[in-house]
Amino acid sequence: MQHVAPSLINMKQRQLEMILEQLKAFSAPSAALEQYSTPAPIAAQLLHFAYLRGDIWHKQVVDLGCGTGILAIGAALLEATATGVDADERALQMAQMNADAAGINVTWVKSPIQDFQGAYDTVVMNPPFGAQKRHSDRPFLLKATEVGKVIYLLHNAIVNDFVRRFLEPNRVTDAMRIKLPLAHSFKFHKQEVRYIDAILYRIETFT
Repeated sequence: MQHVAPSLINMKQRQLEMILEQLKAFSAPSAALEQYSTPAPIAAQLLHFAYLRGDIWHKQVVDLGCGTGILAIGAALLEATATGVDADERALQMAQMNADAAGINVTWVKSPIQDFQGAYDTVVMNPPFGAQKRHSDRPFLLKATEVGKVIYLLHNAIVNDFVRRFLEPNRVTDAMRIKLPLAHSFKFHKQEVRYIDAILYRIETFT
């Protein structure tokens, strides 16, 4: 991997974050689908980390459960060949609008996550945590191990033990704890912003 001066690394991440901040989020998110938008600073952190590990630039990257497309679009901005997959037509329409606004090309696929097929260098995803529908994260975790060589995953820290067991025998190479801000999106939310202890994983698979 090419070494870059720290000042340039930080500037590139901030530039990416500034672009991603301009993308549109869900106008009417579904609580059942846990359609939380990934905050731009977190998306930029995930993607820049993957970029520095050599898993983005000129790679085939897929965003599973892409929503309005922030991770797929960010990957494309870092010169990946990016694909976004989601079962929600409305989300994909917004994702296409965001890609057009950013001036980049992303392939969007409408598909239930269980039915999606492919082979990719890298998976990036912020899947449902299973807060509204128990075990809703499992199809995403399983599909990621099927289609990707490397996975970058955001998940709730309280299920760390489960995530590691579920992903075996695939290898967790990195696990960084972060504070994930969830903005007030649904009527049952009591706070304008709630912070969740989350973990950003890097996983190497045996695909």
